Amino acid sequence: MTSIKIVVAGSEHFQYAEEVCQLIKLSASQRGTGIAKRDPEYIKQKMQEHKAIIALAGKVIAGFCYIETWSDKSYVANSGLIVSHKYRGGGLAKKIKKKAFEHSQAVYPNAKIFGLTTSLAVMKINSDLGYQPVTYNQLTADEAFWKGCSSCVNYEILKSKEKTNCICTAMLYDAARKKKKNWEFLKNLKLYERFMRLKKSNIVKKKNYEESSIGI
Repeated sequence: MTSIKIVVAGSEHFQYAEEVCQLIKLSASQRGTGIAKRDPEYIKQKMQEHKAIIALAGKVIAGFCYIETWSDKSYVANSGLIVSHKYRGGGLAKKIKKKAFEHSQAVYPNAKIFGLTTSLAVMKINSDLGYQPVTYNQLTADEAFWKGCSSCVNYEILKSKEKTNCICTAMLYDAARKKKKNWEFLKNLKLYERFMRLKKSNIVKKKNYEESSIGI
């Protein structure tokens, strides 16, 4: 079997833009739910800006994902995750998403990374990466992002809910919040360790005092 390479896409991958769009369209049709449609020029732009991840089995496209930024780059979305039918079932989607996630963290270290999805598989991948389910009001308020949902079959539901809810599940990775939680955990751990040392010290002192009192 041909090995699959997962790399950050560039202009040398323009030839795959049309096929990526077809895969996105096919995936949306198969799910019967929403994946925002994209045209080849948009995909090429993402490749040109190194904001896309592509998986290739030799010269055959196996999967793809692209990166979008919103609210002055304070929010990042890893969108349009697709895997060609031939390469499904082997964990490729998770590898592509992980690559996109790590690339997003490297380029936008202070950004919140979020996603909207109807796929249980993608939700599991997101959860494994540290995403948490959130309400829509915790996502970007950038109108350009929500406009991108207009090609989704569920857009009328989103509008009727005034962008507060829809079929998709919202998930968010907040590095700053995670760092704070980790710091709080470490701080509490250090306090606990200090308490245990003091407790142990007091027990030893008490034992020594009792032994000296009875002449041992």
